Amino acid sequence: MYNADLCHDILFEKVQPQLSKRKDGQTYDEWKKQINEKFIQLLGIEEISKNACPLNVQIESEEQKNGYTQIRFTFDSEVGANVPCYLLIPDTGKEKYPVAIVLQGHSTGFHLSIGEQKYEGDERMLPRASLALQAVQNGFAALAIEQRAMGERRSPRSYGKENIPYPRPHMCAHASLTAIALGRTVLGERIWDVHKAIDALEYFAKCDTDKILITGNSGGGTASFYAACYDKRIKISAPSCSFCAYRTSIFDIEHCACNYIPGVAKWFEMQDLACLIAPRNLIVVTGKEDPIFPIDGVRESFETVKRIYAEVGVADNCQIVETPKGHYWCEDLVWPAVKQATEKLSWK
Repeated sequence: MYNADLCHDILFEKVQPQLSKRKDGQTYDEWKKQINEKFIQLLGIEEISKNACPLNVQIESEEQKNGYTQIRFTFDSEVGANVPCYLLIPDTGKEKYPVAIVLQGHSTGFHLSIGEQKYEGDERMLPRASLALQAVQNGFAALAIEQRAMGERRSPRSYGKENIPYPRPHMCAHASLTAIALGRTVLGERIWDVHKAIDALEYFAKCDTDKILITGNSGGGTASFYAACYDKRIKISAPSCSFCAYRTSIFDIEHCACNYIPGVAKWFEMQDLACLIAPRNLIVVTGKEDPIFPIDGVRESFETVKRIYAEVGVADNCQIVETPKGHYWCEDLVWPAVKQATEKLSWK
């Protein structure tokens, strides 16, 4: 049998990411600037920004729930990209609330974040996937964003015009590959959507945009990490089941197309990008039994993260949380870690 991966495996063994190590005499800030410029270039964010447009925030509904107000609204992140969101604001009488941006991974959609069952099979995800409700219970206003190529924003070329009751494998593939053909990436588009969603939060007086957390599991965790690399307004990033060296995760194990960044192997590893988040808080959540983000790869990658944070004098601002599960969101472990980070930041 002929192996389509063999040639790539040989090349991966030879390639050395050019920006993973600083050049002789190069300062930390110079190195970080190089990584940031290459990160923006490879993810196609420069191309995406050229298509920017006014936000055009539109309130679609506002409902009083048990202990919070639920607002559904949309905004335009770029021409042709209308982004539906749910904003949940606690009814505890505070003038402003810190904001938790919560992102679903490859699922039927962001309705899961607000605890709603929309399709057959959603009951298997709830209540574990009710990230926005969990955030409200932990004192946050919660912003749930429908990610590109998922849920209500799925590609009709992948799904057809009829509703599909549950996500099919590689649901993001067509949108991911056409984005690459245009010199951008779906991952970059998701980052841009989060970036513009934070702009849209300025329309809501109860949201404290100086206190922003972002979190999610799987594909939601991936976007949570990269969005914090790009947008410095995000003060805490808590990616779950998504952080690992490329070589031991997406290069070695089949993943959805939206995980891949064109040319990235030549430039940096995922853990190197922690320099774009430091000194802000990073909480890496990982499952000891996760089959697609192996725990040994995560632990090894996190050693680089620790060195980066130590170099900028904030070693305590990064932590790894290991769950006993597999590729699984563990709210009982995520939210206490988040609380610890908010207490250090004196968020109330």
